[in-house]
Amino acid sequence: MIIPTLDLERELAERQYDFVVGFDEVGRGSLAGPVMVGACAIRARDVLDGVKEVPPGVADSKMLTEHRREAIFDELKDWSEAWAVGSASNTEIDEWGISYALGVAALRALADAERALGITDDGMLKADGTSSPVTVGAILDGPNDYITKALNTFDAPFVPVPADVTTKVKGDRSCATVASAAVIAKVTRDRLMVSIAGSDSKYAPYEWEHNKGYGSQAHRDAIAEYGPTSLHRLTWKLT
Repeated sequence: MIIPTLDLERELAERQYDFVVGFDEVGRGSLAGPVMVGACAIRARDVLDGVKEVPPGVADSKMLTEHRREAIFDELKDWSEAWAVGSASNTEIDEWGISYALGVAALRALADAERALGITDDGMLKADGTSSPVTVGAILDGPNDYITKALNTFDAPFVPVPADVTTKVKGDRSCATVASAAVIAKVTRDRLMVSIAGSDSKYAPYEWEHNKGYGSQAHRDAIAEYGPTSLHRLTWKLT
């Protein structure tokens, strides 16, 4: 199993960013439920000073068992200086398309993470009775920067400090912040889908507690027999 490092995070820290935020998405290919983007923020100086090390057990969320993801979930949240998970609903995905929905979800996560860091709406960080402007560097898993494309668009949330995004193919395998964001997002979304599955008997045929909304054969068979629910992505090929 490939173990992520802080090498790219260190590169961004050396470029004088105050914070580095790793992003990864879950639920892109699901037939039902939201898409989610996790954000894991760390202080750049902690990387440069050697204070921040790769958290034990972290890896690409797809390479970890569900039990292992659950086991390290709280540890990864504690390792982060701040974390957040942004989402876009199935109806937003139908209206906007998946790429833009991912961008809005990521910006929702970034806005929440920055406020958790104590960054004010004017882009300042207050500490020890003083305030100073901050900069944010981001690492986004994959080849496409859907975050910057969605920034300042009509449906996007206000973000105190827009992040300078670096894309990294297989970043969830190589970058500790991205891998951490992936696990946090995956566990959050899985728990949501299990909760929804148990909230109403009408969802039972779709077996979301097992497939988490993805296109298993049982899920597709249930759609064919009972039709889609209000949580399905109606613009997608469901059967």
